[in-house]
Amino acid sequence: MEGAENERIERINRTNLNAIKKITDNTGEKVAEAFEQFLEEFTLNQPLEHTTQTEKLLHERFEGRIYLAKLEAMKQNETNSLFIDYTHILTRENGVLATAVTEQYYRFLPFLHKALRKVIRRHVPGLLRTGFSSGDSEIDTGASTASNFDEVERVFHIGFYNLPLVQKIRDIRADQIGSLLCISGTVTRTSEVRPELYKATFSCDQCRAVVEGVEQVFKYTEPTHCPNPQCSNQSMWTLNIAKSQFTDWQKLRIQENSNEIPSGSMPRTFDIVLRGDIVEKAKPGDRCKFTGSPIVLPDLSQLGLPGVKPSSVREGQRNEGLNSGVSGLKVLGVRDLTYSIAFLGNYVASLVTNGSGESYEDNSDETLDADQEQFLENLTDAEKNELKEMLEDPHIYSKLVASIAPAVYGHEIIKKGVLLQLLGGVHKKTVDGIKLRGDINVCIVGDPSTSKSQFLKYVTNFAPRAIYTSGKASSAAGLTAAVVRDEETGEFTIEAGALMLADNGICCIDEFDKMNVSDQVAIHEAMEQQTISIAKAGIHATLNARTSILAAANPIDGRYNRKVGLRANLNMTAPIMSRFDLFFVILDDPNERVDTQLASHIVNLHMMQDDAIEPPYTAAEVLRYIKYARTFKPKMTKGARRLLIEKYQALRADDAQGKGRSSYRITVRQLESMIRLSEAIARASCSNKIDEPIVGEAFDLLRQSIIRVDFDDVDLADDDDDADADAGDDDEHHDVDDAEMGNTEKEQEVTEEPEQPQTPQEKAQKKTKLAIPYEKFVEIRNAMAYMIAEEKKDEHRQPKGLTADDLIKGYLDGIEDKIETEAEYRKEAKIASKVLKRLKKDRTFLEIRGEIPDIEQESPEDLQSGRTVYDINPNNAIYDFFSGEQEEE
Repeated sequence: MEGAENERIERINRTNLNAIKKITDNTGEKVAEAFEQFLEEFTLNQPLEHTTQTEKLLHERFEGRIYLAKLEAMKQNETNSLFIDYTHILTRENGVLATAVTEQYYRFLPFLHKALRKVIRRHVPGLLRTGFSSGDSEIDTGASTASNFDEVERVFHIGFYNLPLVQKIRDIRADQIGSLLCISGTVTRTSEVRPELYKATFSCDQCRAVVEGVEQVFKYTEPTHCPNPQCSNQSMWTLNIAKSQFTDWQKLRIQENSNEIPSGSMPRTFDIVLRGDIVEKAKPGDRCKFTGSPIVLPDLSQLGLPGVKPSSVREGQRNEGLNSGVSGLKVLGVRDLTYSIAFLGNYVASLVTNGSGESYEDNSDETLDADQEQFLENLTDAEKNELKEMLEDPHIYSKLVASIAPAVYGHEIIKKGVLLQLLGGVHKKTVDGIKLRGDINVCIVGDPSTSKSQFLKYVTNFAPRAIYTSGKASSAAGLTAAVVRDEETGEFTIEAGALMLADNGICCIDEFDKMNVSDQVAIHEAMEQQTISIAKAGIHATLNARTSILAAANPIDGRYNRKVGLRANLNMTAPIMSRFDLFFVILDDPNERVDTQLASHIVNLHMMQDDAIEPPYTAAEVLRYIKYARTFKPKMTKGARRLLIEKYQALRADDAQGKGRSSYRITVRQLESMIRLSEAIARASCSNKIDEPIVGEAFDLLRQSIIRVDFDDVDLADDDDDADADAGDDDEHHDVDDAEMGNTEKEQEVTEEPEQPQTPQEKAQKKTKLAIPYEKFVEIRNAMAYMIAEEKKDEHRQPKGLTADDLIKGYLDGIEDKIETEAEYRKEAKIASKVLKRLKKDRTFLEIRGEIPDIEQESPEDLQSGRTVYDINPNNAIYDFFSGEQEEE
């Protein structure tokens, strides 16, 4: 009897609770009214920048009321977010509305949504309905079948941009919780997009009553009691998914920008919660600006005991250990409940965008190459005019090169390579699904203090998406990807490395030669296939790393050693070297004129700073031009294709003959490098066609980067002593040389005899005058070897061999067009004679006395009195090359 009485009293009390009138927030109602009036009445005479043609038509249709036009555009584009310029709100109510929104944003946010719904219902009622009809929501669980308007309403979001102040992450304090702020940082981790229960509809399991519009506050929230006065249910509810509202949800983690970290401090991190249309707007590696409000969440990870992982156990199977008896917050004792600050974002913008950034964010996928018309629509008229002037400039290529890293003096060839790396080649995909990379990898090698790191720092600050790291301080996992345990869920997740963060950008790696060999091997796949494969801790994934690598390396001994080649100067493996498209070697050679101009440039930089630099184009103009140029996809003409094959054959031939002995081997990767460089040069001119001059420019750039200082000059002065020592045995050979070079040569030999007691310095100075470039040495050697091969190839007559006179005369006949004076003729003849002596000394050519076919039959007396002819040493590498040519012909 007493229990029934208590139940009746409780039911009466609950009925009285339902009858209590709710308190009205008068200030919030006034804010909603002012905001509603602002949306309907605010007008702009001119449309906003970066607007499309459709948005301009809507602007004219609504007579400048831009937010009504935006609502109509939302209906056409099926979006749910309205973005509002904060500077527009400042002009209303003498700034009172802007102050209320800024200081108590989280309090007034429901009133702003309420005002937005009123405006939409009045002007764009079709926007309120979702893609589902009212009949689709009647799948229900037995409640009433009447469908009202709220059941099919969208979930709208309001975002603000152009806030006057951008705060740092470490400056956020407790008194700013709930206010509207703007912060900036670099995104380091993003979660997957999940559905979040925004407003739930529940049905009572006892009386089947329906409770609608239950707001969810960052956790699953059920009704406190049943609205039916006859029902006493408080805990048994069923979620009606069909009538509930869901919205997209994503969690980001950002880190302080590198230029905002105080000295001696670790970078701070911050969690960002995004909802609605702004999810997936930020990717790991982006430097972004977020607008929103700091909120407080319970830090659940701090509730457990140190070292004990919380786990769910069945009742009756609890271990009598450290966790025994701990059943709720009441008995935690000294383990206090702590809170963490998160950030509820309502707007995301990349820091490299201009203007409002609503539709012009730098999140385009470069593998698909942005659409040209869409890019031009996002430009203002002034920017289009600037771009048109740049396109009409006939010297645009050289001016773009001069605008790259203007603070660095000289190094035009490296600036050209960096420009082509920023432009990139065209990404392709074969029929089999194999992707061919279009990114260009560049390595800068040189002596200390030659501006290597300056180029890397410039690209890091200039490129929209660039990561800077040091090779010695980077591990394989830090460069590619690491598998870490998530502190909230306890599951293994993938942490992005430097190459993943620089996806569709440039990864600058300084001190590349200081990396461990095992760490260098880790980026093999990323440099060629542009993917990163992971098989760790039960995670099997292939991640994209579509990045260009700009590396800087120092020679092994500190300074570049000209006596050895590029590979011997670098602590890098051959597979890594072959994956770089361009190698640039910078030498610090003393030069009075260059040193004076360089010192003047550096002093002017310190005195006048930016005023000392006058590049042809600003950084913004160059970046805009590069983005436009990347929309082109140049194709190769037949003439360019034929020339490209010829150039590749020439590089392979030089490599086979020994010209490439100091550099890495010429492989198919260098052919692909020439194709990518040709595409980048065509993009620099905004051309859709690759012709022969472009291929020639790419070939010169590649050849110069490969064999620029790989070869020493050949010093022929040492052969004079050998020639004097062999004078008695080689009289006829000297007679031939004298006959070729005339009396002037004889007089020179006579005058050289009294010069023997010269000082060592004078001797050294004299010897340097007899040095020739290695390329010229190889040219003379190949010409003589070709003549010997041609002589032996003739089957119609018996070969008698070629003497020194024949070889020198044949070489001079081949370069007759290049010789203009008699002095030049005598000089070339002397050089050819010296080269022949060097080839004999190096055992490249063999000296044979007598005619070649009769050597075995003639007696030693006949050989001594016979002619002296030359043949190629079969043990030399060039023998196979020229003998192979004979067999082919």
